[in-house]
Amino acid sequence: MLDKTFDPKTAEPRLYARWEASGAFSPTDDPSAEPFSVVIPPPNVTGSLHIGHALNNTLQDVLIRFERMRGKAALWLPGTDHAGIATQMVVERQLAAEGNIGRRDLGREAFLERVWTWKAESGGTITRQLRRLGASCDWSRERFTLDEGLSAAVRKVFVTLHKQGLLYRDKRLVNWDPHLQTAISDLEVEQREVDGHFWRFAYPLEDGSGEIVVATTRPETMLGDTAVAVNPKDERYAHLVGKRVRLPIVGRLIPIVADDYADPEKGSGAVKITPAHDFNDFQVGKRHGLEMINILDDFGCISDAAPEAYRGFDRFVARKMVVAEFEALELLRGIDPTRHVVPHGDRSGVVVEPYLTDQWFVDAATLAKPAIAAVEDGRTVLEPAAWSKTYFEWMRNIEPWCVSRQLWWGHRIPAWYGPDGAVFVEETEAEALAAARAHYGAETALRQDEDVLDTWFSSGLWPFSTLGWPDETADLKRFYPTHTLVTGFDIIFYWVARMMMLGLHFTGEVPFRRVFFNALVRDASGKKMSKSKGNVMDPLDLIDTYGADALRFTLTAMSGQGRDIKLSTQRIEGYRNFGTKLWNAARFCQVNGCVRAEGFDPSAVKGAVNRWIVGETSRTAAAVTDAIASCGFDEAANLLYRFIWNTFCDWYVELSKPVLNGEDVDARAETRATAAWVMDVILKLLHPVMPFLTEELWDQTADLGAARAEPLLIAARWPDLSALAPDPATAAEVGLVIAAIAEGRSVRSELNVPLGARPSLLVVEADAAQSAILAAYAPVIGQMLRVSDVRVVTEAPAGSIPFVVQGATLALPVAEFIDLAAEKARLAKEVAALAATAEQTRRKLDNPDFVARAPEEVVEENRERLADAEAARERLQAALARLS
Repeated sequence: MLDKTFDPKTAEPRLYARWEASGAFSPTDDPSAEPFSVVIPPPNVTGSLHIGHALNNTLQDVLIRFERMRGKAALWLPGTDHAGIATQMVVERQLAAEGNIGRRDLGREAFLERVWTWKAESGGTITRQLRRLGASCDWSRERFTLDEGLSAAVRKVFVTLHKQGLLYRDKRLVNWDPHLQTAISDLEVEQREVDGHFWRFAYPLEDGSGEIVVATTRPETMLGDTAVAVNPKDERYAHLVGKRVRLPIVGRLIPIVADDYADPEKGSGAVKITPAHDFNDFQVGKRHGLEMINILDDFGCISDAAPEAYRGFDRFVARKMVVAEFEALELLRGIDPTRHVVPHGDRSGVVVEPYLTDQWFVDAATLAKPAIAAVEDGRTVLEPAAWSKTYFEWMRNIEPWCVSRQLWWGHRIPAWYGPDGAVFVEETEAEALAAARAHYGAETALRQDEDVLDTWFSSGLWPFSTLGWPDETADLKRFYPTHTLVTGFDIIFYWVARMMMLGLHFTGEVPFRRVFFNALVRDASGKKMSKSKGNVMDPLDLIDTYGADALRFTLTAMSGQGRDIKLSTQRIEGYRNFGTKLWNAARFCQVNGCVRAEGFDPSAVKGAVNRWIVGETSRTAAAVTDAIASCGFDEAANLLYRFIWNTFCDWYVELSKPVLNGEDVDARAETRATAAWVMDVILKLLHPVMPFLTEELWDQTADLGAARAEPLLIAARWPDLSALAPDPATAAEVGLVIAAIAEGRSVRSELNVPLGARPSLLVVEADAAQSAILAAYAPVIGQMLRVSDVRVVTEAPAGSIPFVVQGATLALPVAEFIDLAAEKARLAKEVAALAATAEQTRRKLDNPDFVARAPEEVVEENRERLADAEAARERLQAALARLS
């Protein structure tokens, strides 16, 4: 006999170990099986499981378990990313905490040895946590972006792109983190709104005839100004275009240029141009051939390119010095407070500088063209489809991709420099030395580039490098292109687009057929989770409290396309109760002898309730199959919830009790076998979403009745019940009984009819067939609706509440059990209150100012409040109408 409750804490680790030991996570060797592959978005090796990981990996696991059960060669390939900056910071903090010297004093080789030691000891944390979630990855194929095979792939791609002219070294602006002293990607830049100032400076005209006023939030950058720009349509400055101003403090003469970048409506209409320290100014500088003067060093201090008095000072100290100097020169024309967005490094927390430096770049614009075409022609489908627009906009306006980082932990750039600066880009040092020998005509010492590659470069190869490319491995032939990628929309540019570009360029095929972008998980009120707000929900804590299945079902059920998830513990608790409901239904089946029958044929059942549940099971199986196959994860979960909780546990169990307790031996045997069959189908359908609970029930009921073909549910075949189409006549028959009970319950609830009251159920108007059905089911109707009997009458007595189901008019005479006048008054009062709430909320939402200014989650909360109030009002108005 099943225990009274399911204990996730003891069952989950036991079941997971059994799955893993069985080899169930590896794809079948059957050559006829259709391949279905998914690569995991590799989490950082430094990371631990957060709620976004929980959502993303739950959806992947639902999909892979589903396709595995459908008989496909299903591969979910796991791995981790070396996370260059994050990992290097972790180890540097460890060194500092131990009182050791810094990495530069330690030396590159010794530091990297220390990082590898840390990785061996602590780098598997997140993969262990994924196991707790139930992720059925093929751990035998686990990869790491710095493992030997992936490193070889990275070198080959870098060298090939360079030889094709698609990867080059150039001096351009990058996001520079002065604390980490490296270029960082846009994804690693956090835009923070801060209080600041606009300083207005006067630049005197060269001929002494006047001045031109510019405004800036970064006064120190004026030391690197090489022009002033005005709009060509701005008549105020038309006569000054082509003239020069003398840059105060520096003394340099710089031109006044006409450029559309200058906005006549903003400030004075004149803009200082510092091409080496502003991304927009850089483009203006390129258009006008301006000199690019870098006035900062790697640490964010003033460089030797600035006047001597400023050299070596921190940029923010220099800012104050510049403002003071302008004031002393009587060229400060005003200071205006402002609140503006300033970029910060998400790891270091310091202000990031646009910085002119030598870096390696990929010609992304060329690589983007085939990737754009692949989405346009449907070879790769993005879902929800709205993300295609975002993808196209970014890809069609893509900038060169900076792929070098000034770090030690990562793929070192395979470029070697000769004594005269000649560069030799090869996959190995031996090949570089050979190239140098051919170039110089003699053996020549070379120096390897100190930089490493951006982690997005190696992860951009993930779908094919993890399968063995550049070697023609069996896995590459079988599983590439992969089928579905499940990932967050926030890395559509940084990862998805780059995998598309590099996958197409190096394999000739798209890396995946479909990309599903999952939503963002927010807190219960719709706010973004953050440690500073104290509203972060730790998935491991939730698993400890509610079990992995409850968390998985919650995330799946709420993962609707195009909307964020408002996660609350109440929701998770509710879905844990759902699991308990199923567990109790299994116990009911055991207590009532519902076991698998040898040779049971669901298409041959005779009892109406059994025919009905077989049809409903078939319909649900087909709908769930279609939903998961199309990434309608929330639809699948909600279909399962309604079928298991309502159709099976509530209606079928209750409707079958009279038969199970009756004297008809054949009917009882059929009902037992039917219930056991439906329970097995339920366990299969629910397994991808709630794998632990279903596997435990499968195991605990294995020895009941006829033997199953599959000892493990994870390896069971997905149910194909297409031959068991629902019978319309049976559906109508049982549907009438269910509708009568459900609507009757609503009437009792709305009118506060006491639970102990046992009125009759009156059949006022119904055809002969409907009357016969209701009479036949009178015992179960009496029990479930709490009525004394079911009677056919020609007219309902006064004080009866009529309701209509499937065209039949039924009634409950309740006047003797309630105060009709008091109930009318109560309902009228509640309807009025709900109307007032709805009107108040509607006025808010009709106010454009409120919708524009209120946080998105507040607006959404009001929309939900309005919908709930209107639905409740309509329901109570209908009840009031019945009383009238």
